[in-house]
Amino acid sequence: MPSSVAIIGRPNVGKSTLFNRLAGKRLALVDDRPGVTRDRREGDARLAGLRFKIIDTAGLDEARGDSLEGRMRQQTDAAIAQADVCLFMIDARSGVTPLDEHFAALLRKHGKPVIVLANKSEGKTAEAGLLEAYSLGLGEPVALSAAHGEGLSELHDALQPMLGEPAGEPNEEVAGPDKPLRLAIVGRPNAGKSTLINKLVGEERLLTGPEAGITRDAIALDWSWQGTAIKLWDTAGMRRKSRVTDKLERLSVADGHRAVRFAEVVVLLLDATQALEKQDLTLADQVASEGRGLVIAVNKWDLVRDKQAARRALNEEVERLLPQMTGVPVITLSAKTGSGIGKLMPAVMEVYFIWNRRISTAKLNQWLDFQLDRHPPPAPSGRRIKLRYITQARARPPTFVLFCSQPRDLPDSYKRYLINGLRSDFGLKGVPIRINLRKGKNPYA
Repeated sequence: MPSSVAIIGRPNVGKSTLFNRLAGKRLALVDDRPGVTRDRREGDARLAGLRFKIIDTAGLDEARGDSLEGRMRQQTDAAIAQADVCLFMIDARSGVTPLDEHFAALLRKHGKPVIVLANKSEGKTAEAGLLEAYSLGLGEPVALSAAHGEGLSELHDALQPMLGEPAGEPNEEVAGPDKPLRLAIVGRPNAGKSTLINKLVGEERLLTGPEAGITRDAIALDWSWQGTAIKLWDTAGMRRKSRVTDKLERLSVADGHRAVRFAEVVVLLLDATQALEKQDLTLADQVASEGRGLVIAVNKWDLVRDKQAARRALNEEVERLLPQMTGVPVITLSAKTGSGIGKLMPAVMEVYFIWNRRISTAKLNQWLDFQLDRHPPPAPSGRRIKLRYITQARARPPTFVLFCSQPRDLPDSYKRYLINGLRSDFGLKGVPIRINLRKGKNPYA
């Protein structure tokens, strides 16, 4: 296992900027205002010959334990306990503040190796703050500019002996034969996404609470379910586009959309007290257009009184409003109590296997003959459209190529008839199906 390095510091000193630079990607949201990061985020970092796991944390602040800031602080404390080395970051332009001194004392109590980073050290105004950093009693500070990439070689030299790795020798785990299943949880704000993930992984890994919109970044977690490696994404709640006016919320929503594009299966989490609103349908449509497998999970089911009637109404709504994903699994659960959660991952795995399914060409053409006998294609201008041959071009999602005489004249209604037939006859529920039309004869004849 690679060593873990946590970036610690008060709000708005540049922790997420350094995290993105070490990870080599813009994984964490960055903004001028303090307190953007709330959950702890992990990534694979590379610094010259060093390889390690980097942890971005919420800005340290003094707060009550039951407040949002207090819960953020608990997430940061967990990151310190998990880390092998802590990078304690201060703002060199502001100098050492009383809050910096308070948390330097906290880090000394933990007894973990600490490197002090004097960030924003570009320019003469930062020299005094760099000298002040010695007063923290945590060793020689490293002058750094995370935004401009300055001081990284000095950081490398300070980290190398603490990680115990010789320079130039990558510390990479040997990849297994199977890549992890990429699973994203999406939904409107306050649907319970972070609570659900905490229940799945069995720890308070993500910040939760009654406040809507706590999650801002799309947080990726490495998890294993019954021996299957899973990359699990928690995303920020996504409101209707017209309601999103704040720049930071726009960045959070864009981060969530990226998570959907990277995922293989998406769990759309609904609130049982207000299920299937317009924004839920928009999110489901995005999952379908991106070609991802879909599972619908209805949270807060413990608050529903007449569960049988509510379930019947929910199934009818899903079938009526999501025709492009007919047969999608619908799981009712309570992330708070854990009721029904055991049904979620089997449904995810079933959709994942369907998403990867391949159907033999012989079976497809037997099926096509049956569909043509039951309902022949139309004959625009008196000329019958001939459907000659079908084959599966690829899986992930199931994509088929249909050779016909007049592809431009084949109506969408007949295409939907074929898609519905494929879904029902081959059990392709919960995944989008694509049919591409080609003009020509059977290419394999």
